[in-house]
Amino acid sequence: MDIYERFWEVDVFRGLAILMMVIYHLFFDLTYFGICQLDVSSGILFILARTTAFIFIFLVGVSLTLSYSRAQILAENNGKTNFFLKYLKRGVKIFFLGIFITLVTWLFIPYDFIVFGILHFIGIAIILEYPLLNKKYLNLVLGIVFIILGFIFAQITVTYPWLIWLGLKPSVFITVDYFPLLPWLGVVSLGQFTGRTLYKNYKRGYYLPDLSTNMLIRIFSYIGRNSLFIYLIHQPILIILLYLLGVLDPGNLLYFLKN
Repeated sequence: MDIYERFWEVDVFRGLAILMMVIYHLFFDLTYFGICQLDVSSGILFILARTTAFIFIFLVGVSLTLSYSRAQILAENNGKTNFFLKYLKRGVKIFFLGIFITLVTWLFIPYDFIVFGILHFIGIAIILEYPLLNKKYLNLVLGIVFIILGFIFAQITVTYPWLIWLGLKPSVFITVDYFPLLPWLGVVSLGQFTGRTLYKNYKRGYYLPDLSTNMLIRIFSYIGRNSLFIYLIHQPILIILLYLLGVLDPGNLLYFLKN
């Protein structure tokens, strides 16, 4: 496989996760703005939300190993082996996009604003996972440990908010998007283990028929390649569509934004 080519199946799964996210957020918006009453915190919608998050964050780990393998191959001629600055810049960029989302949600939904959402998490995870990019079984072990610790932390409440980013939160903590380092860092590690196993040296280690020219596959691949942009714009678009369809009353919207 050409070093500049992408693995279409990874983009397709990421595109699927983004589509699932948009569907979930549509139901979330319908509930949040009082258009209809749906239980988004349990049942099938909760499963949809968690499955979507797992796929997307798992693929962060897979993509990191692919990126790292490609960087190593491209750098063989000049002897460069340290790519920390590259991943530091990428992580900081995504983290500050998360800060931007925090500011926007603080302005419009001050009681439910995002403190440490998925972009905050991914930005920090990219930086923290850098030392593990060339590891395999250590990622497997740490992935399991991080997930177990995350489930343990979820049962603990504290009286201060300073460790929300880690997974320790106060008993009264409300936010519309929350992805602490534990357990989700474990999902990234499992993704890196899978990436190192299935795509060693930037080569697909298993047989897969070439479906990259299929129209549906191309659509999902395109969505997957532009997942960050879609994430940033999909909520404003959903709200505008609900308004244009006459489902969302402007007065109702203003009420929820102010209260």
